[in-house]
Amino acid sequence: MKRHLLPALFVAASILSTPAFSSETLEGVKTDSASIEAHLAKKKQTIAHHYLSPKQVYEIKKKGGKKVLFVDIRSPAELQFVGYAPLVDGNVPYIFFDYSGWDNKKKTYKREFNSGFVGQVEDLMDKTGINNGKNTEIILMCRSGDRSARAADIMVKNGYTNVWSAYEGFEGDKAKSGPHKGKRVVDGWKNAGLPWSYNLPEDKASFSF
Repeated sequence: MKRHLLPALFVAASILSTPAFSSETLEGVKTDSASIEAHLAKKKQTIAHHYLSPKQVYEIKKKGGKKVLFVDIRSPAELQFVGYAPLVDGNVPYIFFDYSGWDNKKKTYKREFNSGFVGQVEDLMDKTGINNGKNTEIILMCRSGDRSARAADIMVKNGYTNVWSAYEGFEGDKAKSGPHKGKRVVDGWKNAGLPWSYNLPEDKASFSF
């Protein structure tokens, strides 16, 4: 069921009280926000300063998977053709690609924000039973950490207090030099050797359009 985000909930980040940096523990896994953010590109930083590496996400889901919601926010096509992590609880796209138009600046199909994003995450919370209201522990993962940062900010702006960005994403970043220049071989879930598959099951797929 597609649920739309009320425009009034898109409050400016400036009116939010930004959490202070701290070493926090999520299901027994400690992460140092300040150390991580010091090496992150601005587009991967979040207003909550909550970050997890792929291996930390894997460890958390293996230990406390029934308490932490792990959401892949890439497009459905990315999950089907690039692969997905079997440990994810489901797919809620942050954006959709508009294949009827082309973005000349970004050299890609035009993108459209999923206005029902927050509501669909809440639907997934209900579906999985991983639901502690606004305190639900949520991990968001995209391709390389850009979309997950923006999606985490939106969840925080809508009152969620425990949202984490998997800052390396599923595919990681592109190599800037060497024989693999331009290819996504730097960091990320797949490059860390963590479990992934091309066989996307129906219960992990997204049908919210």
